Amino acid sequence: MKREVQPEILDSLPEGHPEALHNRRDLRLINFFMGNFRWFRRTLPGHLRDGETGLELGAGDGSLGSGLFRSNRLPSGVGIDGLDLWSRPDTWPKTWRWHREDLLAYSGYDRYRFFLANFILHQFTDEQLAGLGARLRRNARVIVACETARRVIHLRQVWLLRPLGINRVSWHDARVSIRAGFLGEELPDLLGLHPESWRIQCHTTTRGAYRMIAVRRNRSHQ
Repeated sequence: MKREVQPEILDSLPEGHPEALHNRRDLRLINFFMGNFRWFRRTLPGHLRDGETGLELGAGDGSLGSGLFRSNRLPSGVGIDGLDLWSRPDTWPKTWRWHREDLLAYSGYDRYRFFLANFILHQFTDEQLAGLGARLRRNARVIVACETARRVIHLRQVWLLRPLGINRVSWHDARVSIRAGFLGEELPDLLGLHPESWRIQCHTTTRGAYRMIAVRRNRSHQ
């Protein structure tokens, strides 16, 4: 299946729209089903350093970041700021900042040493990912992403979500997301994360997640 990026309904809805709020609830269920937040909680402590500050791209309703904060598993002094078109969630940690901006137009990437992305990068074209990657690479030491795996079987698995009461936005956007997802080392390649400069791990899960861990090699930024 060729990668195909199409508009998602959620992006056309105001943040307070009932269908948008229902979709956010559905996304929390989907993340739970796929184990995405648990994976971030397991993965991050071993790759981050004390005192580093990172940025969550497309932080949405803040569920991932606030969950990481509550877990108390991050290294000492680590902070994570949020970046999203939605306004700052009430649950976002008070000591962490929030930037309400378009991530493709955001100019503050250089201040961060690590980046998190959950269900956001698949929304962008190859060309957009190349431009974003150029900005992330300038100062990033670690990039950790969980996206959608682009396989037909996962399109069929979306049917399993119907009994959970997902709405038409979630039903549509889930299938669009899968068709725009990644396989192999497509994501690091599109972001320009070359193996000579980055240690890269990519894998997919049976529940449809595509996961990438990229760590800059020591000969570059320390």
